[in-house]
Amino acid sequence: MRILHTSDWHLGRSFHRVDLLAAQATVLDHLVDVVRAERVDAVVLAGDVYDRALPGVDAVELLNDTLERLVDLGVTVVVSSGNHDSAVRLGFLSRVLARSGVHLRTDPARVADPVLLEDRHGDVAIYPVPYLEPALVADVLALPNPPTDPHIQRNHAGVLTAAASRIRADLAERPAGTRSVVAAHAFLVGGAPSDSERELAVGGVVSAPLSVFDGVDYAALGHLHGRQQLAPGVRYSGSPLAYSFSEANHTKGHWLVSLGRDGVDAVEPVDAPVPRPLARLRGTLADLLADPALAHAEDAWCQVVLTDAVRPPSPMEQVRRRFPHTLELRLEPAAVAGDDDAGGYAARITGRGDVEVCCGFLEHVRGRPAGEAETALFREALEAGLLAELEARTPSRRADRDAEAAGQERLDGLEGTG
Repeated sequence: MRILHTSDWHLGRSFHRVDLLAAQATVLDHLVDVVRAERVDAVVLAGDVYDRALPGVDAVELLNDTLERLVDLGVTVVVSSGNHDSAVRLGFLSRVLARSGVHLRTDPARVADPVLLEDRHGDVAIYPVPYLEPALVADVLALPNPPTDPHIQRNHAGVLTAAASRIRADLAERPAGTRSVVAAHAFLVGGAPSDSERELAVGGVVSAPLSVFDGVDYAALGHLHGRQQLAPGVRYSGSPLAYSFSEANHTKGHWLVSLGRDGVDAVEPVDAPVPRPLARLRGTLADLLADPALAHAEDAWCQVVLTDAVRPPSPMEQVRRRFPHTLELRLEPAAVAGDDDAGGYAARITGRGDVEVCCGFLEHVRGRPAGEAETALFREALEAGLLAELEARTPSRRADRDAEAAGQERLDGLEGTG
């Protein structure tokens, strides 16, 4: 069986205010061509289908068109929701779509309910695991409160461990030789992040151990935007397009996974087309405009950092005369001895989490560091905002049942008046 592992499409995303929908369409056209040429049996999309909870009409249409073409090829499509997706909206009509081979899984209660496929060696069980926010799914996954096992807390590692335990229990009940694939939107220890991924939790305590999916043949991961291997059977496909300049050196694409009788036979990279490359340039304005070695950047989306000691006049206009697709311009004068502020605000916050940025700002305007109580207030406020956003994206089973019952009542009423 041949499986194309992909993730983090982020349909509807822009890049420094540049609409990427046409570039995303090019990438998905290529994906469909690969599926056809390589005779792929299943496409596994590990979360962040859309870039926001309420996607634009054009983004929805692009997904609809892509799924339609994959279904026409006879391919099974397995999709789990990510932290950018609205689980409610993405999961709409999931039971109906499953009849055509498109399996949209957004309910954490169904993590051990696999999509079953079959080849000449027997069954393949694909377990889609949506993004699991601990505060919203710990009770769904029956994690005790307070925790009774110090190794299983009500955090990201804990909910993923609980989900994986359910998967292994289900797999143990299946026929011997059943091969298994987990498609999860998560952050595992050892993964290399980039600037374009949204924090899964305030403070960055979001990772789970690599061993969490021990016992499955292949873990198809989403969330991190760099294509990478954590172990032979544990990989991130990364995003098929670059969504930040920190990804300028990434090779974007997917993984083509071949399953044999005993598990994974081979995993091959599939490179995606690059609609426009990225370039990161740094130096004085005069040097950048004159350097012949930078010819490659003339057709690229550029991030330019000018190190001139004195701000040049109309710097963006001058830069764009040679590099017309410059999207970001920073002014960072070369460091002067004794100048602690060299590099500016962007340099000071690089690599810092949200809480650190807030505390740093308070220290900057007040002249002394944030205290423990103030740091706790920042963390509490940020976590409350993140949780409120995630609650809006996560399905409520009670709300779903109530809506379904109300819809049935309306149908019954219409039939009564027919």
